[in-house]
Amino acid sequence: MFSGMFTFTAIERIVYGQPAAQALLAEAERLKAQRVFLMVSGTMNRSTGEVAKVRDALGGRFAGLYDRMPSHTPRDAVLEAAAAARAAGADLIVTFGGGSLTDAGKLVQLCLRHNVTRYEELDAYRAVVNTDGTRKIPEFDGPKVRQIAIPTTLSGGEFQSSGGCTDTRRKVKQSFRHPLHIPRVVILDPAPTLHTPLWVWLSTGVRAIDHATEAICSGSSNPVSDASFLHALKLLSQGLPRVKAHPDDLDARLDCQLAVWLAMAGRQTGINMGASHAIGHVLGGSCDVAHGHTSCVMLAPVLRYNRSVNHERQKLVAEAMGHPGEDAADVIAAFVAGLGQPGRLTDVGVTREQFPMIAEHAMHDAWLHSNPRKITSVEQVYEILESAA
Repeated sequence: MFSGMFTFTAIERIVYGQPAAQALLAEAERLKAQRVFLMVSGTMNRSTGEVAKVRDALGGRFAGLYDRMPSHTPRDAVLEAAAAARAAGADLIVTFGGGSLTDAGKLVQLCLRHNVTRYEELDAYRAVVNTDGTRKIPEFDGPKVRQIAIPTTLSGGEFQSSGGCTDTRRKVKQSFRHPLHIPRVVILDPAPTLHTPLWVWLSTGVRAIDHATEAICSGSSNPVSDASFLHALKLLSQGLPRVKAHPDDLDARLDCQLAVWLAMAGRQTGINMGASHAIGHVLGGSCDVAHGHTSCVMLAPVLRYNRSVNHERQKLVAEAMGHPGEDAADVIAAFVAGLGQPGRLTDVGVTREQFPMIAEHAMHDAWLHSNPRKITSVEQVYEILESAA
């Protein structure tokens, strides 16, 4: 008999297929927010009219704006954004951009609640994972100023409570988690994503495929989560090529956004990720590999590494992506290549000289220790990295 627990997150609403500016105004009014602080993509702010639409719609509720968040959410920039939000008297944080901004919003909530103003003060709130997989997740009060997310990529951070933030002094990406760090509202509007670089959209779409694939192959899924993951894979395997062929296809883009929701919703039954996510976190925070590209280069090699213990589950992935009976790793690799994305570590500038550092850091990532094929040593991580080189 199946047993488990489905944990409902603190997301109150997901608004989809509506113009972002109108949807945000309606939610700000519902939440009675008077001082809305925007954290937005700098490129989108400077080169498109999308941010202006949101700002104009808010009218007198607009309190301030921050548009200088780099990739992988470095601590310095988080503290700078938090200082600006604090000075603006923000009572609602709105992130409008990719995954790094979404995570930054979570960290800003933490900084505002606990008056974090110095770099080293964040250490008290980060999750710590030991090389044997044991972990310590600090307990602390949740935010009073909450977040609304308007994502423009497919990385999916808006649907989870943990946020990644890079300690640039140690050059490592760390996790910060509280149930109320998850946005209160997520607004899925495909129209602003037309300004997202196509390679970012497609590669973060592979990231969403990684979420669904590692989850369904985890060994701890169930019929409810399987339905969510399999349909996510179906929508993404069809929607991403449609967007590549016709970038202005808003229906295809919305299908991809809804697939991200499905891929993340199934994880609410407590399903863990595996080595693709763990190594990917290190490639991002320590090697500066783009978020989506980490999955493009790692998912197929990890599937091959795990094939001996979950080949039956991997068959479900291949079938959902329209290739029944084929090897899932080969299907993923061909799919990534068909999207024109990098498939090897060398393609993203990672060299063998970096493997010892990557392996050591990966041993401190929680997802490495929930990989379906048990990993207990850096030598096993080397094996995966060599196959991805």
